[in-house]
Amino acid sequence: MSEQKKTPKGRVFYVGMKLLQKPGNKPLQEKNSFFHTYYKWVLWLSLSLYFFTSYLITSNPNTNTPTSRDTSSHVSNSESDVVPRTIMDSTTNTLGVLKNMKVFVYELPPKYNTVWLANKRCGNHLFASEVAIHRALLTSEVRTFDPYEADFFFVPVYVSCNFSAVNGFPAIGHARALISSAVNLVSIEYPFWNRSKGSDHVFVASHDFGACFHTLEHVAIAEGIPQILKDSIVLQTFGVNHRHPCQEVENVVIPPYVSPESVRRTLENFPMKGPRDIWAFFRGKMEVHPKNISGRFYSKRVRTEIWRKFNGDRRFYLQRHRFSGYQLEVARSVFCLCPLGWAPWSPRLVESVALGCVPVIIADGIRLPFPSAVNWSEISLTVAEREVGKLGKILERVAATNLSDIQRNLWDPRTRRALLFNKEVEEGDATWQVLVSLSEKLGRSYPRSLVNGQLESDT
Repeated sequence: MSEQKKTPKGRVFYVGMKLLQKPGNKPLQEKNSFFHTYYKWVLWLSLSLYFFTSYLITSNPNTNTPTSRDTSSHVSNSESDVVPRTIMDSTTNTLGVLKNMKVFVYELPPKYNTVWLANKRCGNHLFASEVAIHRALLTSEVRTFDPYEADFFFVPVYVSCNFSAVNGFPAIGHARALISSAVNLVSIEYPFWNRSKGSDHVFVASHDFGACFHTLEHVAIAEGIPQILKDSIVLQTFGVNHRHPCQEVENVVIPPYVSPESVRRTLENFPMKGPRDIWAFFRGKMEVHPKNISGRFYSKRVRTEIWRKFNGDRRFYLQRHRFSGYQLEVARSVFCLCPLGWAPWSPRLVESVALGCVPVIIADGIRLPFPSAVNWSEISLTVAEREVGKLGKILERVAATNLSDIQRNLWDPRTRRALLFNKEVEEGDATWQVLVSLSEKLGRSYPRSLVNGQLESDT
């Protein structure tokens, strides 16, 4: 009866081992030794797997209850997750996808830049993008203090800050000598200009005919682009769709400067979508007899034709003299005329867009800034210079058909942001657009060209 008594479950393994160990039976002992070793290893392996699995479960930070978004967590460390994360973080990292691009800003003696700021207009007039871009880059996330890792080198030379005392227009006869002096300085003190012949160096030319550094076209064409800059990158307000000697250099068309602070103040008094009691507006130089002392016709007679044709038309509000409340007039207007002056571009392009007035561009062949960010065809009208006498009929037709669509596109805040230079780079603003444009020219970056050359040699 005692043999039928069941052994407690917890001791089955132990008792079984004892029963197999009968003395005096050699084959059985060898067999018992085999099973003893076998069971011991099984036990050890089972316990090891148990404790190792328990450790993984309790120490894994990602063991929360999965959600529908977690279904792809197995690729969270792969490159497929890096791009969305970069874009998502762009609200805190103002440069977003540009954070891997590096710009070195030369620290030049004050005579090349800041000394000109003694003229208070220097940092606020229509040519002040040269100042604004420099200031924004100094605090930008793309700035590097290590020139050996830089993709581009910004040379901060202000050439449009010097005004003649007579008419207030920029006197830039000093520009070529000043730029040449700056290039000579950086080429002596640093090795970076000489190694690339300046192809990764960036300059600003924010006056009428850009890289030609003159305010009159015939003189600008005659003098051409300084030889020392022909391999560099020039950020310039001048741009046309046809071949022109003053854009035969690697260039980016940028907007003229309009103070974002002044725009904000104006919009506080006249909201962009508020009532507009001026139908067609222009204030500026309109000569009755446009042939000046040089024998050239200002604005190719376009402004003169506007004055002669529409000065008595009650639909047009035309003024020939300066007025401190000029931006308020823009904010009250439906259409803002943007005819060419000496050059095709005009600050009115930016002022109109920034204040919600439909720009009417009258400048044949003009290249407009940042076309990838500003859809100009959907926010503006283009009128050929030869058709300026028909402005009344053209504007009437637009007002009767698609004006509301144009205004809706124009009032998108992203459009206004893309044309304004802020004190610090903001995602989508004008300096940000400049950096985007430079990122498309990374093939000119010396460090990257070395990497690409190495890759090609390895294939």
